[in-house]
Amino acid sequence: MPLDSTAKDLLAAVQASPRAVAAHDKAAWVDLFAADATVNDPVGSSPHIGRIAIERFYDTFIGPNTIAFQIDHDFIGPSTVVRDLLIRTTMSTGATVAVPMHLRYDLTEEDGVWKIVRLAAHWELAAMIVRLLRTGLPGLGAALKLGPQLIANQGFGGMLGMMRALRGVGRAGKRTAAEVFSAAAATDIARVRRLLSERTIIELPAGTRISLEEFTNRTRNMQWDKLIAAGRTVSASVRLDSANGVAFVEFATDTRRITAIRIFTHSS
Repeated sequence: MPLDSTAKDLLAAVQASPRAVAAHDKAAWVDLFAADATVNDPVGSSPHIGRIAIERFYDTFIGPNTIAFQIDHDFIGPSTVVRDLLIRTTMSTGATVAVPMHLRYDLTEEDGVWKIVRLAAHWELAAMIVRLLRTGLPGLGAALKLGPQLIANQGFGGMLGMMRALRGVGRAGKRTAAEVFSAAAATDIARVRRLLSERTIIELPAGTRISLEEFTNRTRNMQWDKLIAAGRTVSASVRLDSANGVAFVEFATDTRRITAIRIFTHSS
């Protein structure tokens, strides 16, 4: 489906991010964000709010590294772009890690220019640490360098805030999300009802709320993979008939009760 002019502008604003990262152009990257924007990377860690905090985030995690984006699909919703991708990061020590990821960009228009108001990066910190250490001495060296860099740029609070990403719904959340997908794909509405509730927000496509019954009908034979647990959210790459998508399954604080399912399917 051809993109309308707004969708094209949203996608262009998001595509400017990996270009600035590849060029190590800090000013250009930071200028993509609104003044009071939030970077939540990874989801589950303490967010970086405002220009100064976003600059420190760049200095810690982007500036010292070489980062390549491998985009599988882009999905565009109301003032939102979701990217299904793999990010390959090469540290200053030579260690390279590939991280499966879902990126969500929420945008707003300021003086005719689309700006990012929230960047939410869904990836698993614990899995990335394991991949990094498996690279051997270069990975160990990168890990030892990152700690002092993080403290120097963001203080001990920043380090503790990053470690918060090690907590969340984890494997249990993935199992619950997969169980919902399995029940819906099998059109087992009784099972879906047990797993969700009439108060669960279901959007398909994202931005359009539908009933539990319609969700079960429209996800018949759904396929999914690449489940990522980040904070209180499990994201997944999905396929509905011939359409790809990304689903975000949101959980209540400190419980495995699902509060919302939002599926982005409008591909670029």
